[in-house]
Amino acid sequence: MKIGFIAMSGVRVHSKELLDLGLNLPGFVERSKVIASLPSLGLLTLAGMTPPDIDVEYIEIADLDPAAPLRGGFDAVAISSFTAMIKDAYTLADRYRAAGVVVILGGLHVALVPDEAALHADAIVVGEAEPVWPEVIRDLRSGRVKPRYQTQSGAFDLSLAPMPRFDLLDPSRYNRLTVQTQRGCPFNCEFCAASIRLRPGYRTKPVPKILAEIEEIRRIWPDPFLEFADDNTFADKRHGRALVEALRPLGLKWFTESDVSVARDPELLRAMKAAGCAQILVGFESPQALALDGLEHNSNWKRKRLDEYRRAVDAIQGAGITLNGCFVLGLDGTDAGSFDAVYEFVKETGLYEVQITVMTPFPGTPLYSRLLAEGRILEPGAWERCTLFDVNFVPERMTVDELERGFRDLMVRIYDRTFVSNRRRDFFRNLRAVRRGAENAA
Repeated sequence: MKIGFIAMSGVRVHSKELLDLGLNLPGFVERSKVIASLPSLGLLTLAGMTPPDIDVEYIEIADLDPAAPLRGGFDAVAISSFTAMIKDAYTLADRYRAAGVVVILGGLHVALVPDEAALHADAIVVGEAEPVWPEVIRDLRSGRVKPRYQTQSGAFDLSLAPMPRFDLLDPSRYNRLTVQTQRGCPFNCEFCAASIRLRPGYRTKPVPKILAEIEEIRRIWPDPFLEFADDNTFADKRHGRALVEALRPLGLKWFTESDVSVARDPELLRAMKAAGCAQILVGFESPQALALDGLEHNSNWKRKRLDEYRRAVDAIQGAGITLNGCFVLGLDGTDAGSFDAVYEFVKETGLYEVQITVMTPFPGTPLYSRLLAEGRILEPGAWERCTLFDVNFVPERMTVDELERGFRDLMVRIYDRTFVSNRRRDFFRNLRAVRRGAENAA
């Protein structure tokens, strides 16, 4: 038996005008290339759980050519994709099924709209796949796959996490590889379509397992740059400290995502820098109180932390770690003045890197349900518009055109070559001043 693990990934922009604009903005292109080159850790993990007597192949498809010959020789294919590319995934799945290949669909989008996905598959995996994959394999061997596989028990124990098949990758194709250190998030932001939608809660992976995965990566790439495929790496500070202490002697460089509270712990920041942390991505979402109020459903956590934002930038970048600040445009409570507010925040704080997106109602999120009920979704089911850059809803305090134009104009200003280079120059200048001050104090 041979199984093909097919990842349909990459950065999509539906609007040609926005796409053409983005291709000429260096700051936007840099992060887009990183995201587009990340392998599917989920599929590599399932490949690692597949018995050795089954042949496996890992394939990535960024742009589907419906007329191209199918990659052949498979008895079954497991396909996963982001929402923006899910219709291409369905097209590919339909072609494989027509060729007599068993098709298994999974991933976040499938978990959120399973009935839709089931129309294009012999079997779908809903939720976390690790607990049910052995059953899928048994049923494939017997020739009797079930239409749906779904974990009925609690969240998957990450201490049982299998080793991903990193050996299936050609490291020359990637500028970084991914390792997962935790799953989920303690917060519940309305728009979030991350792993919290697969299974609520927050779990960490034991540090020895993380180190074992890193060592496996180093067998194929001796000096990799790592991206932790996490939603919030340092929400559990105790686990985070243990992780960075274990990473310190490895001499690696890595990127991760966390919430703004990481800036409250200068000792942790120093340890992260010493352990090779090159950049932290933090979702600020907005510098405006009205935009943040009610965004996080558990405790309004985002709004309560707004006053910390500027100090957080100083603390993180003062520790020598570059900060990628993320902002969402079009949030309820904001009007056309929100674009200038984001620009001024970036300018005043000197953020090293910036990621701006449009509020996106992903299927299965509280945001999508609310906007659909309010009649504010422009094209229900238009998943190809769920790119983070295209508008598919009616904003609360501006028109669709105002949001689209404001976002395009902000892209030009934020990713202006001179503006980007000045912020980066100031980061290194300030860092040198901090180091000189520390040396003089010593």
